[in-house]
Amino acid sequence: MPPKKRNTGTPLNKEIKQNNKVVSQVKEENSELSIDKHKDKDSEFVTLCEKLKVTDAVCDRAWTIWESVRTSMEIVLDTNKKLWGGCLFIAATDLDAMTFTFTEVQKAVDLNVKQFSSLLKKMDVNMDTVSTKVNAAMTRLEKKYDVSRALFQRFEKTCSKIYVDASDSKGKDGAEAKQIIRSSWTLFLLAKGKVLQMDDDLVISFQLLMCVLEFYIRRCPASLLQQPYKTATNGVGQSPPTRTSRRNHSKAKPRPPEVDLRLLETLCKENDCSIDEVKNVCLTSFSAFMDSMGLLGVEELPEASGLSKQYEDLYLKSKDFDGRLFLDHDETLQMCDIDLSQLERTPKKNQSGEEAVLKPPQTPVRAAMNSIQQLRIILNSASDEPSGILSVYFKNCTVDPSEEITKRVERLGELFCQRFAQAVGQRCVEIGSQRFTLGVRLYYRVMESMLKSEEKRLSVQNFSKLLNDSAFHTSLLACALEVVMATYGGSSFKNGAFGSGGGGGGGGAAETDLSFPWILDVFRLAALDFYKVIESFIKAEPSLSRDMIKHLERCEHLVMESIAWRTGSPLFELLRQCREEGPGEQAEPPATLNQPLQHNHTAADLYLSPVRPSNRAPPPSDAQATPTSQAATHSPKHPKSTSLSLFYKKVYRLAYLRLNMMCSHLLNSHPELEPIMWTLFQHTLQHEYELMRDRHLDQLMMSAMYAICKVKNIDLRFKTIVTAYKSLPNTNQETFKRVLIRDGQYDSIIVFYNLVFMQRLKTNILQYASPRPPTLSPIPHIPCSPYKYPNSPLRVPGSNNVYISPLKSNRMSPSVMTPRTRILVSIGESFGTSDKFQKINQMVNSSDWPLKRSLDGGSAPPKPLKRLRFDMDGQDEADGSKSGGKSTLIQKLAEMTSTRTRMQEQKLKDDANSVKREEP
Repeated sequence: MPPKKRNTGTPLNKEIKQNNKVVSQVKEENSELSIDKHKDKDSEFVTLCEKLKVTDAVCDRAWTIWESVRTSMEIVLDTNKKLWGGCLFIAATDLDAMTFTFTEVQKAVDLNVKQFSSLLKKMDVNMDTVSTKVNAAMTRLEKKYDVSRALFQRFEKTCSKIYVDASDSKGKDGAEAKQIIRSSWTLFLLAKGKVLQMDDDLVISFQLLMCVLEFYIRRCPASLLQQPYKTATNGVGQSPPTRTSRRNHSKAKPRPPEVDLRLLETLCKENDCSIDEVKNVCLTSFSAFMDSMGLLGVEELPEASGLSKQYEDLYLKSKDFDGRLFLDHDETLQMCDIDLSQLERTPKKNQSGEEAVLKPPQTPVRAAMNSIQQLRIILNSASDEPSGILSVYFKNCTVDPSEEITKRVERLGELFCQRFAQAVGQRCVEIGSQRFTLGVRLYYRVMESMLKSEEKRLSVQNFSKLLNDSAFHTSLLACALEVVMATYGGSSFKNGAFGSGGGGGGGGAAETDLSFPWILDVFRLAALDFYKVIESFIKAEPSLSRDMIKHLERCEHLVMESIAWRTGSPLFELLRQCREEGPGEQAEPPATLNQPLQHNHTAADLYLSPVRPSNRAPPPSDAQATPTSQAATHSPKHPKSTSLSLFYKKVYRLAYLRLNMMCSHLLNSHPELEPIMWTLFQHTLQHEYELMRDRHLDQLMMSAMYAICKVKNIDLRFKTIVTAYKSLPNTNQETFKRVLIRDGQYDSIIVFYNLVFMQRLKTNILQYASPRPPTLSPIPHIPCSPYKYPNSPLRVPGSNNVYISPLKSNRMSPSVMTPRTRILVSIGESFGTSDKFQKINQMVNSSDWPLKRSLDGGSAPPKPLKRLRFDMDGQDEADGSKSGGKSTLIQKLAEMTSTRTRMQEQKLKDDANSVKREEP
């Protein structure tokens, strides 16, 4: 039953652990390579090691990796040197003995950033070649590169609008402008490297870039500037800077203001960014940096060679890529295949098609600026204090929560700004304060919307119990801040969020990462409490963008997958209480799995659970009063936890969705295995939930898949499983490379299966090979997401290329919209004539299954449609049942056909050139 591992000598991950013990010794070694010690290795490999000045330990380690790689993967001719470069990068990173920069190894093996990253992924054939440490280092480099590339693209475009044509290097102005551009980019790289501790913060980096451009424009001769920047300088820097003589020193002009607001406003307007935020960065972070450089108040342009030398020192210390090479369009930093300049030349048309409306292209910088602008528009009119309506709600409470709410916001604000500065940079405290203020505004705005909804639902105004609940307020504020942080940070997530033990931030490295679940660590907030507010938050704030709704939904999934299962989580106490009630009590009975998931609960239901009044009892004057006496009279048992029940319902559905995706990738020829795997998976979550402690949901899923294939004699290896797993969205290599075994010891998914999963579930697994296997668990009812995404096409289940697109929010009124505008159908091809719609109608109406393919004239029958079921809300989902539903399907499709026919008839009336519709 245990999976077999290939015998390739000592496992590389174990060698890494052994080598980590001698890292300190490696650092003390002479950095020069002893050639005589490596005569057994390829001479070209040793030459590469010598060129990169690696240590003997790195050379030996890299050669060991090479010997493992070449026996496990197909080596293409003339790629040895590139693979050797990958081996040296892996070895140097694992041993903390990096003697070369990333650019140096790139140039040595002739690879750009993306090619190098792709090479490492290909080398990781045995799951243990590339450690999580190396993967994290490469991911950081890629993120930094992506941000730097996006910023340089914007920098080039902006400079082309500021300065005269720098490409004319023969002319005096062109050559001078080119020198200024190179100098300003170098100063920006220095500012970014010294002000920020985070390599991938796009927004603050861009704001620093605006400050640098303002600094250079203000000191630039007027002859080098274009409009509107020439006018915006308003006489400042209109002549070449000159040195003031000693004789006239006493008559020297006073230092110019540190920020030319008129010029800065022009820059911000041209680049769609907030003048207030950029001005704040200029007056705080950038001014402090310029003061440390001795450039604060200096009228002359800084010496380019001096800046380059300072950046050289910074680059050599960081050991990553040389950002100055962007200026030369160096091959190591070449752009991706997508030509963004072509995208910018493509106009977008409005829905009416009457005229072309040029919409700004969604480059990374512009997308970030647009998202921030939308958020600020929403919150500019909001207050960072409770509104009059909220104050009334507070006064209506049995215990007025006003003072406690204010104190909590102040306390959490201080904590947030402190941790923000630690993560981003000590010069960025004020930036953290600005973002917290935006979060507070959103917090009060959503709270008011929630209370209005609860008042309408319950017909009461006294929400004392809820509004005096600290967990509710902290969670709501955390969710508001997560929206703000994701808007500014690009909706990213920490890598390996599940790997942190008892709810910590994951160590020093994680402290420079503001991605979710950073906010939970800052507020010391239980993930289970945070999860309770997400759905109500989305429903209460209709202005959230589609991307932000998806981000919050992904946060919810992360909580369910791993974060809520960390040691110290209240989830385990709730499960313990549930188990103590007896064998009949469960977090969520499996029998309810195939029932639709109701979304009529609110944050109040979840935060006040399990002590909630019965639905049959009339609401008291305080809608959230606790009916302890009533509960005691009816039963000595604890009231069932609404929050735990809903949590498990959602966990089950998420778990089945992931399993279903994996089975569709790997086991199409064995559809009978999926329900068996699900039964084992569900049994583990219900009865062996301790296996989830400090682990990830997908680790149990992969183990269940392997176990069932093993007892059913199906050849499915973990190598194949993890290869398919890596292709799924939102997955991380740490999930299968770093699994908790016991007592803080981690190893691969294979070791976890052999030593933990199989040992705990051996008896249960073997039952599936017996003549009387366990009863299969019901397949969960999987609805579409409860969150409504604006303008999001819905895929028709059972089809790979059929989508139904909702109407986009349009400025046109319905009266001026044509039927063609109303009917948005995507079926994988362009529809030219109306007779194709008629043929679809005929196919749907036909009772002969399978239907013949008539659209393209082919005679081969198509694959039969998978069973569909439509719920009452119009959402569509896969029906896991094995039988029945054919008549229901025909009935529902007939209803759709009828509706479509009516719309088609209207379309034909409006289209004079259309073919007259045939009667069926």
